[in-house]
Amino acid sequence: MEKQKTIASQVSLSGAGIHTGNKVNITFKPAQVSSGVSFIRTDITGAPRIQANVQSFLAAKFSRRSSIGNNEVEVQTIEHLMAALSSLGIDNIDVEIDNNELPGLDGSSIKFVEALEQAGIVEQEQEKYIHVIKEPICIEDGSSSITVVPSKEFKISYTLNYDHPLLEAQFLEICVNAKSFKTEIAPARTFCLESEASELQNQGLGLGASYENTLVVGKTGVIKNSLRFKDEFVRHKILDLIGDLCLSACPIRGHVIALRSGHSLNLKIAQKIYEQKIKAQGDSTMEGVLDVNEIMKIIPHREPFLFVDRVTHLEKGKRAVGVKNVTINDYFFRGHFPGRPVMPGVIIVEAMAQVGGVMMLASEENRGKLAFFLSINNVKFRKPVVPGDQLVLEVEAIKVKSKTGQVRGRALVDGKVVAEADFVCALVSN
Repeated sequence: MEKQKTIASQVSLSGAGIHTGNKVNITFKPAQVSSGVSFIRTDITGAPRIQANVQSFLAAKFSRRSSIGNNEVEVQTIEHLMAALSSLGIDNIDVEIDNNELPGLDGSSIKFVEALEQAGIVEQEQEKYIHVIKEPICIEDGSSSITVVPSKEFKISYTLNYDHPLLEAQFLEICVNAKSFKTEIAPARTFCLESEASELQNQGLGLGASYENTLVVGKTGVIKNSLRFKDEFVRHKILDLIGDLCLSACPIRGHVIALRSGHSLNLKIAQKIYEQKIKAQGDSTMEGVLDVNEIMKIIPHREPFLFVDRVTHLEKGKRAVGVKNVTINDYFFRGHFPGRPVMPGVIIVEAMAQVGGVMMLASEENRGKLAFFLSINNVKFRKPVVPGDQLVLEVEAIKVKSKTGQVRGRALVDGKVVAEADFVCALVSN
């Protein structure tokens, strides 16, 4: 079994966003096991955190790049970095960023790869989940399509075909690993046609693009630049596809066959892979993995002391995300600052702990047990929670054994952390 990985030390990069032109600084930092890839907007009060997965993808808001976020904050053009993280096998990392778009650098992934290798890549204690494709997945949109079929390794076959003499047809098939990605895919740069460059900038796109970081294809060749590979264009399309597939939140073992696909189709297949992964792990659906009735089958809490309305993500014994919709009808508002209702901090902590209990007790070996607090450490309250807020409760396992569990929890409202704590629980037979 492979182990999860993070980086050994922090490392920083600076540049300008290829679409917005905004100057930006990013810092990569090591992250805890099973925490995934998180983008942290340090330029915004509260430093909101965005988890890199299909649930955060902003498909309708931004075209020609992959962007994630929520209604208040976003991070644009993440695909080149995500491809580097995926191919280097980095599962957990915090990306601090002080603007709304990653730096375009040279238009490829190679500088991200070099920076991450400079930071060092280390194994962690937790095993890595690799989703093995057992049933074919296919999605089509006009003349574009992506099919994923079973394979012993992660392989991509891509066919590029534009209505342009230099981009008429290119095909490449490659088994993707750290070595092949760094030498064959990572240096391939983004590109556009000369005929569409002006229109893109009129639409507010490519404001940070130049002939150095974007291959502009004219009628007779690349303008003011030269190719790194004869088929650099198809290689970059594979780079984008790898980065977009990474938003399925797990590495895969399967053969991806793509014809003329772009970001929109890439993310649709990533969504399908994520759904297949959830089912393979024994959970039910993407939305509402566990409703309140299913939660009560796992933990003994009942009204008025059940503070989780549903669990939206569950990796048994590893990670869980729950939701509590805070309303003025919640009984504790009758006596807790009734003139200015504020959710008691101890109840926020209890809500985090209940999600942690679901995560630990949902596994077969712990079913039927009870979770009792042994200690609560590093408790911090950052912002009041009031009626109308939706409390998102994220917990991850630090270490879960047969008799004890160590859990780290965070509570968020609108993507901003309002409370956090570490718990140690005793797991005892009922």
